[in-house]
Amino acid sequence: MSKLLLGIDIGTSGCKVAVFDLDGKVVAQSTKSYPVYYPAPGYAEQDPYMWWDAVCEAIKEAIQTGRVDAKCIAGIGVDGQSWSAIPVDKNGEILHRTPIWMDSRSSDICTEVTEKVGFEKIFQISGNSFEPTYSTPKILWFKKNKPDVYRNTFKFLQSNSYIIYRLTGIMSQDISQGYGLHCFNMKTGKWEEQFCDELGIEREKLPEIYECHEVVGEVTDKASEETGLPKGIPVVAGGLDACCGTLGAGVFQKGQTQEQGGQAGGMSICLDEAIAHPKLILSFHVIPNLWLLQGGTVGGGGSIKWFKEQLGAYEENLAKETGKANVFQIMDEEASSISPGSDGVIFLPYMAGERSPIWDKHAKGVFFGLGYDKTRKHMIRSVLEGCAYALHHNLQTAEEVGVTVDELISMGGAANSRVWTQIKADVTGKKIKVPTSDTATTLGSAILAGVGIGEYKSFDEAVKRTVSITRTHEPDMQNNGIYKKYYEIYLELYDKLKDTMAKVDGIK
Repeated sequence: MSKLLLGIDIGTSGCKVAVFDLDGKVVAQSTKSYPVYYPAPGYAEQDPYMWWDAVCEAIKEAIQTGRVDAKCIAGIGVDGQSWSAIPVDKNGEILHRTPIWMDSRSSDICTEVTEKVGFEKIFQISGNSFEPTYSTPKILWFKKNKPDVYRNTFKFLQSNSYIIYRLTGIMSQDISQGYGLHCFNMKTGKWEEQFCDELGIEREKLPEIYECHEVVGEVTDKASEETGLPKGIPVVAGGLDACCGTLGAGVFQKGQTQEQGGQAGGMSICLDEAIAHPKLILSFHVIPNLWLLQGGTVGGGGSIKWFKEQLGAYEENLAKETGKANVFQIMDEEASSISPGSDGVIFLPYMAGERSPIWDKHAKGVFFGLGYDKTRKHMIRSVLEGCAYALHHNLQTAEEVGVTVDELISMGGAANSRVWTQIKADVTGKKIKVPTSDTATTLGSAILAGVGIGEYKSFDEAVKRTVSITRTHEPDMQNNGIYKKYYEIYLELYDKLKDTMAKVDGIK
């Protein structure tokens, strides 16, 4: 029987499960959704119990619909969204819903800690700024505002490590997710115990660190009953979704760069040393001895999804009338009919504040340049362009520390859009290659499992065997010249509006 690998992705809007053969071909897959809760301004929470339920449903569905012999699954890898802070007790019971990466409730705590400890010391150890979206301030928020939860917490887990716990019964912390905790040394890949104390977090509440391809444990009897998987399948530590997607896109060597377009957007530049920028994000790659200098933006697939849900009734109806199953395809066609620059309509994609490089929880989504001569098509294209400007902003910021990029490898659902991918190439002035985009993240998780159990001798072998480029987008430099002018206005708009954006949040 041919061996198979299972990849599990814990995203923001839902989980994806995919079964691959050793050549990276998708044998079966399934997706299940779950909600985000917004109980108060600045709060964004999810229920990890729902993640597990969705994973169980998706695995069963994938096995059934794909007619997969589950006994052929040789290894499991799990990736997940960043910056969770899941408080679990000794029995693994969740004590509170986890704040997710969009959550900014701990802003005041960030200010207090930065003033007390000092930005330079925090940045020197962690390689990252002390922002409310990270895990550290969320843990401190529990300590300050939910002392019973903090006191009874045995370990704080990340999204993928919680699923791995449910599969194996072992609590772990993979090295790529360590960047969310500022007592994690970004150069050594270890906890700084003295700095844990200085920040106010008990080291004992943080799990032991594993390499991402390291086998943590095996599927237990209970997990077997709940998922339909055979008992005893090895499960590796997995990693951050952006890192696994980077691997699944074929980025595994210094200088290669991944561009992502899932719910959120961003980029990951592969480095062989820990080069940090205070306005960007630095993490370990899921591959040993490599790092990723990342830009993480709110503007991504979520922006165009919001437009479809709130303003896209026309496209929804047109899809039904024409029999086209994909509304986004219609939106692509509409966007392609508008000139580069959207005739002056500019979209700021700050739909839940913004992460890098501006780090502004008050930032707001904005349509600028509307007029009676503008149409829905202009707005659609401007959303695609606004997200591309956000990507370009991060790439330019990386250049400030001497990290330059020649080409991008694209992944995520947005990479299915030829129009959007070409816009990104034109805005950045860089070539963009597209592998099998929909499965890059789960493929990366599966590759980790394959390397961890020895089915691949190396990451080099795994990538060459599983990843192939399907198309290439060369930048149109004439369009790039147009976009340079609008990009400057994009930056200027935020600069002039940022104080006003903050005032809006100050109105009760």
